Amino acid sequence: MSTDPPFDPPFLAPLPCRAHIWAMQTVITVTLNGESRSLDGPVSVTGLLESLGFEGRKVAVERNEAIVPRSRYAETWLVTGDALEIVHFIGGG
Repeated sequence: MSTDPPFDPPFLAPLPCRAHIWAMQTVITVTLNGESRSLDGPVSVTGLLESLGFEGRKVAVERNEAIVPRSRYAETWLVTGDALEIVHFIGGG
């Protein structure tokens, strides 16, 4: 049985994943309901809604003139230049 330490060369360090690469982008500029807004990026539709204090099930989101299905909010990442319209539904009687 060998008593040598395990071989762990430094050149086999893991490569950065996509999230780390995206994290280098710190600010994105979008148009939100007709107004220019700077956001800390990367951010998904879910992240934007959370930062605005909206519950995902009570809003409709349009991105670049296309409705974003509620089921895709978490996987829809915003980029500089996106135009968003967010409609918040309020119930009452």
